Amino acid sequence: MSANTRKKISPSAAKRIFIVDDHPIVRNGLSLLIAQEDDLEVCGEAGDSVDAIEKISKLKPDVALVDISLEGSNGIDLTRALKLRVPKTAVLMLSMHDESLYAERSMRAGARGYLMKQESPETVIEAIRVVLSGELYLSDPVKSLLLKEMLDGTSQDTRLSGGVQSLSDRELEIFHLLGSGRSTREVAASLGLSVKTVETHREHIKRKLGVKTATELLHRAIRWAENGEHEDSGEMI
Repeated sequence: MSANTRKKISPSAAKRIFIVDDHPIVRNGLSLLIAQEDDLEVCGEAGDSVDAIEKISKLKPDVALVDISLEGSNGIDLTRALKLRVPKTAVLMLSMHDESLYAERSMRAGARGYLMKQESPETVIEAIRVVLSGELYLSDPVKSLLLKEMLDGTSQDTRLSGGVQSLSDRELEIFHLLGSGRSTREVAASLGLSVKTVETHREHIKRKLGVKTATELLHRAIRWAENGEHEDSGEMI
């Protein structure tokens, strides 16, 4: 809706948006973008899940823009928590991660949309408005993929019997952190888990990916991260 055609409304009638991202520069950029819209306003922001849950529970915004990667947690777990605490707040996931891997997981957690950070500012505003209207926002390729799965009677979990797609949300998160160069101890500290728990997850990941050694797992994770997370992620329609 352009500035010339959008009707001016009172600040109290503006739809309230909350931003969750662990990068201040991203939060600032999104705030400036949203501030240009007369009928939208940023009511708050947070850099981690704990702060986000506390503030969103109090403010009860119309939409929460949530980054899927957060220090000490992740956007998928946060979405599940928000769905229970503030079910009327719609979550729009904003991520740099491959939508073919994460979009369906996000929607299952309760998100109302999934948007890549590479999208244009106009698309970000469009996605917010779609979610505000009560509809789901997904890119056309993901819509086609989910429609095909529905027609075929399959899901992301059964699309491939092995590979990265077979990992659980927590396993995928750990695999991603390993691929970004984190040690087991660093992964544990980042996620608030014990080293032993992370090691157990590593063993499950190794079994699902068919790798035998920790070194082979690390190389696989790094290669996957360097390839833009597309290895073993399935073909997009």
